[in-house]
Amino acid sequence: MTAIHVPPGEGRHYPMIDGDHVAKAVVQDSAGSFEVFEVVAPAAPMAPPHVSPWSGVLYLVEGQVRALVGDTSYDVHSGGVVVFPAGTPSTFEVVGDSARFVAITSGDGAGRFFADFASSVPVDQPVEESLGAILSVTQRHGVSLTGA
Repeated sequence: MTAIHVPPGEGRHYPMIDGDHVAKAVVQDSAGSFEVFEVVAPAAPMAPPHVSPWSGVLYLVEGQVRALVGDTSYDVHSGGVVVFPAGTPSTFEVVGDSARFVAITSGDGAGRFFADFASSVPVDQPVEESLGAILSVTQRHGVSLTGA
């Protein structure tokens, strides 16, 4: 494996309805793979819980979020961590104006999902108007919306 260095402010940006996801690194070696993202999320209504084929670790850098993992709600403050296990319905919402966090996902599928979502789902339309595009992207990547 080769060393990876990404300066502040750099990385591939994926603007999505729940924030700007910036891909910082994809690591693949004999021990497995994972991806690292920086996410800047505005205050918005909580998205429906969704089930992903990858696990995610959210480390909150700034702000506060309310995370829903399965049937349990967590108030996560700066410096806090919450884990979204693969296969578990999960979501989050920003409490306050905005939040910034580091997301680390298992495997290498989240980045492809974010890229497809960002290019397929307009960020300037209500979610209800984009539901067809959202469902199409989620199905392509093995993600499902709870109750959708």
